[in-house]
Amino acid sequence: MAFLKDELQGFVPTEQANEIMKDVAKGSTILKLSKVEDMKSDKKVIPVMTDGVGAYWVGESERIQTSAATWIYPEIVAKKLAVIIPVTKEKLNDTTIDVFNELRPSVAEAFYKAIDAAALFGTNSPFAKNILGSVATTGNEVVLGTGASLDLDVSDVMALIEDAGLDASGFAGHRGIKNKLRKLRDANNVPLFDGNTSELYNLPIEFVANGSFDKTKAELIAGNFDYSLVGVRQGIEYEILKEATLHSVTMADGKPLSLAENDMVALKATMRIGFLPVKDEAFAVLRPTGYVGA
Repeated sequence: MAFLKDELQGFVPTEQANEIMKDVAKGSTILKLSKVEDMKSDKKVIPVMTDGVGAYWVGESERIQTSAATWIYPEIVAKKLAVIIPVTKEKLNDTTIDVFNELRPSVAEAFYKAIDAAALFGTNSPFAKNILGSVATTGNEVVLGTGASLDLDVSDVMALIEDAGLDASGFAGHRGIKNKLRKLRDANNVPLFDGNTSELYNLPIEFVANGSFDKTKAELIAGNFDYSLVGVRQGIEYEILKEATLHSVTMADGKPLSLAENDMVALKATMRIGFLPVKDEAFAVLRPTGYVGA
C-alpha cells in the first residue's frame, strides 16, 4: 500500500478519481444540463449540426433536389482547475486511499462551484465564452415583473429562444426562486411547478445549490443545452505542499496560513475541463427586478 509521505505527487487512484468526478457531476448544474464529452487531450473538435437536411415535394419525372446539413466545428480547450485543501501533517501517515476518501467531498465541491460560476456567469473564468456572455451578445433577456406573473415572464424568456427556431431544454436557477415557483397556479389552481420532479413547463430545472449562482444578474437561465458543451479530461492529479503560504486562508492571528509555521501540509488537486456555448441564441435569462445592466 502506498503512503502519501512516500508519494508526494502523482495521480489520484483511479477508483477515488472516478468517485470524485461522480460527485462533481452530481453537484454541478452545468454538467447535469449540458452535453458532456470525454477528452483525450487538452483540445477537442466537436462537430455540431446547426441546420438539418431538407425534404422536397417532387413531381413525376422531376429531379429530386438535395440539401446538406450545416455543421460547425467548435474546439473545446481544457483548462486546469486546482483546489488546495490544508490538512494536518499527520495525514502524511495515512494511506493514499484513506486520505482521498476523506477529502473527496471537499475536493468535489470546490471543483463544481468553480465550474458552474465560470460556465454560467464567467466568474474567474478561463473559458473564451460563458452563458451570460452569450445572452449579452443577443440581448435575450426579460426583467422579472415585466409580465403579470412569474410564469408569464418565464414563458417570455422561452419565447426568445423559440424565436431563433430552437426550444428550451431546461433551466438553471437559484434556490431562492423556489418559493415563487411553488405559488404558481393555472386557471384550475393546479401547481405549475412540480417540486418532486423539479420541472417547470415540463422541462427540468436545476437549482444551483453550491453558491455559484449570481442572483444580482439572473433569477433564472433558460437554454437549449444541446449547444452547451463540456469537455472533461480524465485523471485528477495531486501534489502535497509542505512549505507554501496560503493567502486565501486567514488564521486566528489575522495572518495567512503558513504551512511550515503552522506545522501543516496541503493537498493540491487539479483537473482539466473545457466549456463552450456554441450558439448564442440558444440561451436567455430572466433578470432580477430593477436590473439595469452590468
